[in-house]
Amino acid sequence: MGDQIQFIVEKLNQEPFRKNYNLISFDSLESLQLLQLLSDVLGEIDPKKFSRDTVMGDQIQFIVEKLNQEPFRKNYNLISFDSLESLQLLQLLSDVLGEIDPKHAVDIREELPEQTAKRMLNLLGILKYKPPGTVSDLSAFRQGLVTGSKAVIHPVLHWLLQRTNELKTRAYLARFLVKLEVPAEFLQDDTVADFNKQYEELMEAFKNLHKEHEQLKISGLSTAEIRRDISAMEEEKNQLAKRVERLKKRVETVQNHQRMLEIARQLRLEKEREESLAQQKQEQKSQLFHAEQRLQRAQVQLKEMQHVVADSKPESLMKKLEEEINFNSYLVTEKIPGEVESKKTSVYYLEKVVAEPAMTQADLTALQSELDEVNAQMNQLIEKRMITYEPTDSKFSMYRQQASIISRKKEAKAEELQAAKEELSSLEKLREQKSSQAHGLEGSEVLTEDEFKQYVSKLRSKNTFYKKKRLEIAEITAEYGILQRTEELLRQRHEAIQQQLQAIEEKKGISGYSYTQEELERVSAVKSEMDEVKGQTLDNMSEMVKKLNAMVTEKKASLAPVIKELRQLRQNCQELTQERDEKKIQYDSCVAGLETNRSALEQEVKGLLEESAQEESNYRYINCMKRNLEIQLQRAKEEMKAYMSPDPQERRRAVREQYTRIILDQENLGKKLRDKQKVVRESHGSNMKQMKMWQDFEQLMECKRDCFLKQQNQAAIGQIIQEGEIVKMHERAAREKLAGLEHATQFDIEAKNENSRIADLK
Repeated sequence: MGDQIQFIVEKLNQEPFRKNYNLISFDSLESLQLLQLLSDVLGEIDPKKFSRDTVMGDQIQFIVEKLNQEPFRKNYNLISFDSLESLQLLQLLSDVLGEIDPKHAVDIREELPEQTAKRMLNLLGILKYKPPGTVSDLSAFRQGLVTGSKAVIHPVLHWLLQRTNELKTRAYLARFLVKLEVPAEFLQDDTVADFNKQYEELMEAFKNLHKEHEQLKISGLSTAEIRRDISAMEEEKNQLAKRVERLKKRVETVQNHQRMLEIARQLRLEKEREESLAQQKQEQKSQLFHAEQRLQRAQVQLKEMQHVVADSKPESLMKKLEEEINFNSYLVTEKIPGEVESKKTSVYYLEKVVAEPAMTQADLTALQSELDEVNAQMNQLIEKRMITYEPTDSKFSMYRQQASIISRKKEAKAEELQAAKEELSSLEKLREQKSSQAHGLEGSEVLTEDEFKQYVSKLRSKNTFYKKKRLEIAEITAEYGILQRTEELLRQRHEAIQQQLQAIEEKKGISGYSYTQEELERVSAVKSEMDEVKGQTLDNMSEMVKKLNAMVTEKKASLAPVIKELRQLRQNCQELTQERDEKKIQYDSCVAGLETNRSALEQEVKGLLEESAQEESNYRYINCMKRNLEIQLQRAKEEMKAYMSPDPQERRRAVREQYTRIILDQENLGKKLRDKQKVVRESHGSNMKQMKMWQDFEQLMECKRDCFLKQQNQAAIGQIIQEGEIVKMHERAAREKLAGLEHATQFDIEAKNENSRIADLK
């Protein structure tokens, strides 16, 4: 067994599986993982046979994942889902359809299987679910839906759970857009025709409203944002109104305020007029610019036409016109109609594809197999035709081939010519655009031919200058490399000399002398440089101090008027701050009032919500009571129908008849029990006396037994046994008598209970 597992692990770690297992990880695999591994191995052996099983496994895994999420929350796994029975699968399908359309959220145990299948088929037809296969497959699909077949239910669940939101919208729209077909003979009535017309108009209005609703949802505007914007605009409007009132009160205290207001109004009108005149001026400038462009284009076209006319003859012009006419006629009569037909066919096929439901991988594989079969048939037909080919048709086939080659060349040249014309027009538009952009730049104009030649000559001279400088840079780079190499050699020679010098110093006993001398020279050089820098720094600082003093005096002189303005602005700022404080106090008081109003409104809204909830609960309670009463009324109607039915079997099933039979049975039983009660009552006194006598007899026998026990030493053993048996017999008889009395008493109690029960039934 261990050798087998090791062999399996080695094979699975190789191509084409590459699982990277070891003995421990492979031995710890669960049953579901082992099944998946076996499916992978079988799929590697026969991909066509096991591809459908893989697709079905993916479908089941997708269904289980969706059913474990909201709003289903079924807590399935692959094994528990696959072990569901047909009735459970149908209930699950009904639950999914109920999530899409709430009218279908029913318990299938409360309806017949035919009704369930009809209801599901109607909804699947509305949702445009297309079962796979031919007409015979459709009948098998209906039969599988009735019986709850897994091969039918699983694809339907997969299709529904893939597009739940889209199907919810479609089911919602189907409630209002599925048209009721009215027979033609009923439409002859004017009232029915008017209602039908009104129904169609309402349907169209619903379509338009739904489209507007979807567009508003897509636009991203929400009612809360609109309300906030409206409230903000209203608040701003109120603030502006208050500000206008405040400004009016201020202006009323000024002398000649009416005349000043009139002058301000005239000034505003003049400014608006100035803005409109400036806008008109700008528009006229743009119109003038476009007119100049059109004039330039017309002049260019005129020059081109004059050049063409000057260099050509009437015969060449006519020839060009004929060629252009032939080309245009070819486009109109042959090329464009063919393209239109091809576009129409492609649009038709695309619409056909869009109308069909979404295709799964299994459908694609089936179509691919059909396509391969059709191609194989075509190849066989071509081979048969080649076998039955007659040599007499060779000339016609040659001519046909030449004609087809010529037509293809003609189409290709026409397409090239059309592309060249489109490219020419696009280049002309680009040239016009670039010329307009160049003209729109400040201080730049479109270059003429002479200016362009001068520009080209300048570019050439600059190019030669650039090449010359580039050669100089290359020479300098080469020289830099040589100098760098020389520096490196000198550095190496210096290091060798330094090593020799250190060796000589060590021999002489003065090691470090050269290094110390170099350091002293370097420090002295640095000191001299620092002294020079300090002297320059002192001179610079003195000059800088003088400049700063001059700048300070200049700034003081320039800032004097600014300081005066700043004082006035500070005074204005204090006034504005005081005004702001006053407005802040007003604002706080207004906010406090609004807060109290808001709290009162919130309390009122809360009370109304509670009242609404109470009313809603009352409404639901009344609806429940109404439903119970309707059920009771329905049961009463069914009872009356069964009771009034002439069929004795139907009448026997009536509740009244059943209770009547029960009452008769209970009355007979009560009569029997009363008779027994009468017998018991008659014998009750004598039985009680007899019971008392037996009790006394029992006490007497107990006394005798006690006396016998006391005198047992005086009596013989046989006599003792005999008397004991006699005592036991008497005791047994007394107990039987007591049991009979108790049974009679219990029987009396049961008779009383039965009498009360019969009275309640009556």
